[in-house]
Amino acid sequence: MSEMITKNHALVAEFGDSLDRLLDGIENFMANSRPTLGGERFLTDKEVSARLKVSRRTLQDYRNNGIIAYYQLGGKILYKESDIERMLAANYREAFRRHP
Repeated sequence: MSEMITKNHALVAEFGDSLDRLLDGIENFMANSRPTLGGERFLTDKEVSARLKVSRRTLQDYRNNGIIAYYQLGGKILYKESDIERMLAANYREAFRRHP
């Protein structure tokens, strides 16, 4: 005798849970990776302000004062990830006191 599998069956619920976990993994991957263009990743104002822990207004001041490189396409501002990393490295200051 064979058992009838309905939408309330434990196997169906387990399969649904597996699909939910798979979808969560895919969404996480998509949120944390972005395609490259010519090997370069581009970041939005929102992403850069979150990474640098500064406001978007501060980023605008950085752009206006030539502190940060950017692209402007219409009303959209984009930053090369490598430019952000280079800017941070150029402004790195070593600690001058050594702790015992």
